[in-house]
Parts: sequence; structure tokens; C-alpha cells
Amino acid sequence: MFIMKKTTGPKAALTRRFLTIFCLIVLCATIFCLSGCQRIKDAYSKLSEKGAPPVAEAPVFAVNTIPAATGQIRNYLMLSGDISAVSTVDAYSDAAGKVSRLFVSIGSRVSRGEVIAKVDPSRPGMEYVESDVKAPISGTVVALPAQLGMTISQAVPLARISASAAGGLEIRLHVSERFISKVSPNQICEITLDAWPGEVFRGRVSETSPTVDPASRTMETKVAVENLDSKLKAGMFAKVRIITEQKDNVVKIPQSALIQRFGEDYLFIVEPDPAEAGSFVARKKTVVPGIIIDEVMEVEEGLSANDEVIIRGQSLLEDGVKVNIIDRLEPLN
Repeated sequence: MFIMKKTTGPKAALTRRFLTIFCLIVLCATIFCLSGCQRIKDAYSKLSEKGAPPVAEAPVFAVNTIPAATGQIRNYLMLSGDISAVSTVDAYSDAAGKVSRLFVSIGSRVSRGEVIAKVDPSRPGMEYVESDVKAPISGTVVALPAQLGMTISQAVPLARISASAAGGLEIRLHVSERFISKVSPNQICEITLDAWPGEVFRGRVSETSPTVDPASRTMETKVAVENLDSKLKAGMFAKVRIITEQKDNVVKIPQSALIQRFGEDYLFIVEPDPAEAGSFVARKKTVVPGIIIDEVMEVEEGLSANDEVIIRGQSLLEDGVKVNIIDRLEPLN
């Protein structure tokens, strides 16, 4: 309560006006506070009538999966080299004279002892019986240095024959010193060539050098090539996979599925959600990885065949979260 002392003059009028404005402000503030409290009270009343606010639903993660496959996995050493004939032999005439007849051409297949040409050793005023030139080995004629009517001596080769039949071709490779321990005779080899894209030819390690070249620090290795269809020819460039390790009936998955954190190797698989039919959840699996070849990983422990493994979208997952399978990939071959 304000006790105003009765005063007169301009100063008294200004004081009364100030007190009036102050009282109005206090009154308005009081009314606003009371109305705000009422609105809050009404809001709580409505919430109590409708019940508690809804709880946010658990997130669902989009993932891609692939079934774990059981099969074969191979470790290999990739090298390259030129195809060459196992043996190439020149055919010579036993007599000097003119080449009177040729029975072969380049590319002809001949057998050992087969007559490939005749040489006439006759001289002016003297006639001699034609001398036969025979193939010293079985194979393919790859060159004919002598032509019909040419005069040759016993030192001039008449034909060059390559033993390039099935098993008659080889590839010479140079294995780096650090890989020598992985190479041994009779290892299986897979051979590919640009000349025959998509085809894989077979071979085996036939010979390994007992010494290492001190200049290049490599060991010469020969691979015998199977050439049953005669598609391969000497001089072709080939890429060779020497199979150094092979495992059968192993569980394998893409390497991208593996997560390595804090010294732990694990991955996630998909299982049906027991709480909701038709839904799936992610389950964490600790695994023991084996060899990794061309981004394909062997799983030695912790995973069963046909487990549905998450290979994309797994980096943010936790055990038991809901997942939505966007794409299912075909299992590895």
C-alpha cells in the first residue's frame, strides 16, 4: 500500500502519473502469469486423459547378404612367360646337291623317319640316285630354310621341326627367390592367354632349377603344357598360375564381410526376429579367418555353411538390431 502525501504543483502530478503506470504494469504481469499457469494445467490434463506420449521405434538398418558357401579355395603364384617347344631339331641332307622335291610345307605334321625332301647330288656328266632327307623327330615343320631347286650342303638345314604335339610345349618361368619354397615339381598350373580369352589350359611344373641366378635372384622353372586341341603355339605369351595350396570343403565368404576392431575378428549374420514374424535381426559372430585369395576368405571357425552373412551395411550394426534385407547375392562358386 502506498501512502501518498497530498502535494500540489507540477512535481506532484508527475509522481501520481508514474505510480499509476507502475500499478498497471504489475496488474498486467499478474494476469499473464495466472493465464499461463492455467494453460500449462490444461495441457497436463489433456496428456493425462490421452495417456503417456508414444515411445520412438527402434531403427531398422538396410543390408545386403550372401549365404556362406562350402567349397574349394586355392592359393597361387602368378607368373608369366613365353611358350616354347620342348625340343626343336633341324633336318639335314646326307649329300650336297639340289633340292629336287619337297613333301612338306610350314605347319605340316611329320613322324620320325618320314621322308620330307629329296636332294639330287648329280654333277654335269654324272648322275646319282636322289638322297632322302628324313625327319629326325616327330613334330611340326616350323621353318623351311631350303627351297625347291636350291643347292645345299650337308651343313645347311633343310627344315626345322618342333616337337609341339600334346605335351611338346613348355613355358619357362623365373620365380623370385622369396617364393622358391612354394614351388615344387608336379604342382598343377592354370594357363591363360590373350589369344584365347576365357579359356583355361592346364599344365604341371615339370622341372625346377637346382640353382638361383645370382644376377636376377630368380630360379628357372619349366611348366609342361597340355595342348590337346593344338590351340597353343610356340612363341605365345602366357600367364601362369602355379597352385601352391589347395583346401577342399571349406566355408568361404567375401572378405568385405569381416570386421576387425580392437583385436577382434567378427561379422554379422541374419536370423528371423523371434518377436515379430517376417522380420530379421543381426547377430554378431566371432570368427577365425583363414587364407584370403582374390578377396575370398576362408572361415576356419565360428561360421556354418548356409549362414546368411551381411556383406554391406554391417559397419553400424550391433547385436540384435533389426535389419531389412535389400539384396541377397548368389553364393560363391
